[in-house]
Amino acid sequence: MHHSSREGRLGAALVEAADTLSETFDTVTYLRRLSDHCVALLDASAAGIMLIESGETVSFGVSSRRQELALELLEVQHHGGPCLESYGSGEPVPPVAIRAAHASSRWPDFTERALRYDIGSTFAVPLRRNGTPLGALNVFAPGPAHPSPSPSPADETGLLLAQTLADAAALGLANHRVFTQYRTLTGQLQEALSSRVRIEQAKGMLAERRRTGMDEAFIALRQYARSHRLPIDEVATDVIAGTEDASELGRERPGPA
Repeated sequence: MHHSSREGRLGAALVEAADTLSETFDTVTYLRRLSDHCVALLDASAAGIMLIESGETVSFGVSSRRQELALELLEVQHHGGPCLESYGSGEPVPPVAIRAAHASSRWPDFTERALRYDIGSTFAVPLRRNGTPLGALNVFAPGPAHPSPSPSPADETGLLLAQTLADAAALGLANHRVFTQYRTLTGQLQEALSSRVRIEQAKGMLAERRRTGMDEAFIALRQYARSHRLPIDEVATDVIAGTEDASELGRERPGPA
């Protein structure tokens, strides 16, 4: 659906930012889509999101518009740049004129590269959730930043929009992390339950074959697993399947536990 207004585009971006509870979720695609929304909302040259964990960059996502530019301007920030500054402080870095920053030796590697691409200004906002910094959103604009000491109304609007997107992204990423953790835990619990069911089934089959009690059947199962250095669940699976190796369990009498 086409959204002709900034409000409509922002609404679509926020809905997309919240849509992270999916098994097919892909972080890079997600960050690229949000960067695309940011570029469209702010009429920027490009934008990108840097995710950081324990001080190390773990993922980049850049806009489709001028993708190579955005990726290079994120990657060059390993010695400093608006993303790292915003991430470290937990606060926005207001629009900065690239030429002025370069003249003052602020982020020299970053500003030198930005000048090659004719970027006029940049700003960054943090991705944070419950006080925990996750990374930063960096916007690259063609024109210079407003020269006055205080941000212009347009600059303030741009910062607000970018921060709104960044906050939504932080929430979406945090929710996906919890979703993934619960999926993993659910899978582990399901496997543990399935393993228990297989062991109980194998015990019943052994008890019937050997005409013994369930406890004796379990002792035989456990002894066989130990002597062959196999997981007991694997032995139980073989008993149920009736494989040749496991069939000797039906002939042996269990010794002391």
